[in-house]
Amino acid sequence: MGLLEGKVVIVTGAGAGVGKGIACEAARQGARVVVNDIGVNIDGSGGSAGPAQQTVDEIRAAGGEAVANTDSVAEWPSAQKIVQQALDTFGRIDAVVNNAGNLRDTVFHRMTEDEFDAVVRVHLKGTWNVSRSAAPHFKSQESGAFVHMTSTSGLIGNFGQANYAAAKMGIVGLSKSIAIDMQRFNVRSNCIAPFAFTRMVGSVPTESDEAKERMKVYMTMESGKIAPFTLALLTDQAKHVNGQIFGVRNNEIYLFSQPRPIRTAHTAEGWTVQSCVERAIPMFEKSFFPLELSRDVFAWDPV
Repeated sequence: MGLLEGKVVIVTGAGAGVGKGIACEAARQGARVVVNDIGVNIDGSGGSAGPAQQTVDEIRAAGGEAVANTDSVAEWPSAQKIVQQALDTFGRIDAVVNNAGNLRDTVFHRMTEDEFDAVVRVHLKGTWNVSRSAAPHFKSQESGAFVHMTSTSGLIGNFGQANYAAAKMGIVGLSKSIAIDMQRFNVRSNCIAPFAFTRMVGSVPTESDEAKERMKVYMTMESGKIAPFTLALLTDQAKHVNGQIFGVRNNEIYLFSQPRPIRTAHTAEGWTVQSCVERAIPMFEKSFFPLELSRDVFAWDPV
């Protein structure tokens, strides 16, 4: 008996990489899986049922139950179809893993509106679309679990990813709101920042020698390593875990901090612009966070 025996799990972006690993392991743990992937190229062109069906075929060959879905998470009507397919095929829905994603990397002052919108539409709006579609069913059965993929690009920072970082930080706020709003219905919502080499990560430009060396490190981070902790959060044994932000990098699992006040400035007279400049800002300066990148914070090789 697997730890997800009898549960129905939707995994978006499950045609390859992290999502595929999660879908296959979910099936090994006894879940029936809706494998969602629209099968497009990195640049968003094309579209094929092949990647989703290939994951389904592998799950079935191993004795599991799964069905392929090629509806887009980025549009509200099609996202509802993903959830409806789970209900039509398996009769219920117990968990959603929001993993579908894309990239349109460019430095902020050159980023176009289309590049910004394309990434926010898939990551943030897509996460909302699928989660909101599942929410009424979770509410009525008084159970359910969401896991959403965030990123240290937003939590910490990276070059050339303003669109991606904004979407991923938006997902953090969305996840916390879901956790707060739906906890009374025994529904929980958590985030994971995955570190893994995938087709999407492989598309990041590596023009400098430093970037090429970083890519070599990225290539050692296995996408399948994200699955165990993701699925642990979907088990009944993790019902008390809610509103948290985690990270997974090879054999490392992290719990991230969340914003809380760390310094306070007070004056009985009330603040003026001048007093803020002279007193408040200097009081805070020693506690300012540097403009670090994700690689600065995670400076050691994955283990």
